Amino acid sequence: MKTGLKLTGFAKFLIVLAIVSVVGFVLYKFKDKILQEGAISENNNLFKKEDSKDVIRVGVVTWGGYAGGQYFNEGFAASKSSRFYKDYGLMVEFKVIDDFQASRNAFKADEIDLMWATIDAFTTEMEGLKSYEPQVIFQSDWSRGGDAIVVVRGINQVSDLKGKKVAFAEMTPSHTFLLWMLDAGGLTIKDIEPVIVSSAIDAADNFKKGLVDAAVVWSPDDDDCVNTVTGSKVLQNTKDASHIIADVFVVKKSYLEANKEKLKKFYEGWMIGASEINSSETSKAKAAKILAEGLNMPEDYCKKAIENVRLCTQGDNQNFYGLNTSYAGVTGEQIYNKMSTKYAQAGYITGSTPSWRLVGNSSLISSSSLSGEGHLAEGEKEFSDVTEEVKNQEAISTKQVTIQFASGSSTLDDNMKTIIDLQFLDIAKSFANARIRIEGNTDNQGDRASNVALSQKRAQAVADYLINEHSFKATRFIIVGNGPDKPVSDNTSEDGRAKNRRTEFQLLSE
Repeated sequence: MKTGLKLTGFAKFLIVLAIVSVVGFVLYKFKDKILQEGAISENNNLFKKEDSKDVIRVGVVTWGGYAGGQYFNEGFAASKSSRFYKDYGLMVEFKVIDDFQASRNAFKADEIDLMWATIDAFTTEMEGLKSYEPQVIFQSDWSRGGDAIVVVRGINQVSDLKGKKVAFAEMTPSHTFLLWMLDAGGLTIKDIEPVIVSSAIDAADNFKKGLVDAAVVWSPDDDDCVNTVTGSKVLQNTKDASHIIADVFVVKKSYLEANKEKLKKFYEGWMIGASEINSSETSKAKAAKILAEGLNMPEDYCKKAIENVRLCTQGDNQNFYGLNTSYAGVTGEQIYNKMSTKYAQAGYITGSTPSWRLVGNSSLISSSSLSGEGHLAEGEKEFSDVTEEVKNQEAISTKQVTIQFASGSSTLDDNMKTIIDLQFLDIAKSFANARIRIEGNTDNQGDRASNVALSQKRAQAVADYLINEHSFKATRFIIVGNGPDKPVSDNTSEDGRAKNRRTEFQLLSE
């Protein structure tokens, strides 16, 4: 006969309580691992693991230009608190991947759905990505101070970089910015001593250690460099060079085709976020706080990062994709084509780059119905009146262009216009926030007073062409006629006199 203990009701209660306590302790101890493996969460609003496949995963770096989307998402994690979820039913997650190659590997492996890029340097990636049929679906921002060239004492304009050591990261926006600056100053990469580093952060480190004469860096490292190296300064940044570095987002063609409706909603939410930040200091402050939490950076750093970009709107995207026929500024296609050529000439691109028509996909922009003042494109810069101080201001860069006027004439023919278009038009458009000084120069043959007057008329004729045929504002130009007073060569030979009969295009910071 078997015998045993008979539990009382109270004893059973104690056993159940003990089991619940053990289970509760285990759940508490391993809650982070359970949440990580079983859900995506923020503010206690959970998405089950089986739903995570529907999350739009966006790969980003530490940069202020993505604030529109992160602000509208109310953070970096996928959450029901997000306006993407509340307004559109979308789950969105921002993944910070600052390592460039890691971000590209994540895109190829389908670990992220949208990948950041800049349209200029993206041209160097096309060969390695062509099997994925990448589609550039919208522009998030223009760099407006986020990229800068810092220089040591004694370097006051681009021409002073000749023969100097310049640190920059290859095939990045820093490389692009340097190429444009050298072109604006009449130099090429062969005129400097390149110091190749892996990132803009390393470029700044080289500068602060005194290893180079100049460096292409990101903000706020430009301030740090100037504060660290006595006598140094920012030679130029993208506040003036306002239409060179354009951040965009890229998806695989297969993903776009499978998720068109989701991406339309995602794009509209991002644009609404950007428009609110652009028009409200309160929204900007909120965005800075969101970036500070998501990037683990100080709020003031994040606020400056936002202020160093132009967060692009629906109108800006219409301009970028060439959907606004009255827009005379820089488009994505122009940057893409220009940099395809520049990087190919420098040996960074082998073979052909796919046509912009196969890469630039405007379907999200053209299908959007966003309207109203907040969604308009950015207006042109208004320049101040030209004072004597402005007129005599030292130029950042000088581009010499030979325009052969007929003797005694100030009339531009078609060949002269073509020379201007090929040698200066792109620079003038890309440095849209810089003032332009046009100086006419002659040799010393003939009456000096007549030569001065003629050189003034010739410089004005060039400005009039840019104003009338390319829609530049007249207030942007400073017209100077030097006559024979600023020769660059000896007037005793025909070759020297030909060099002196020149037109100079100079960029001045406003």
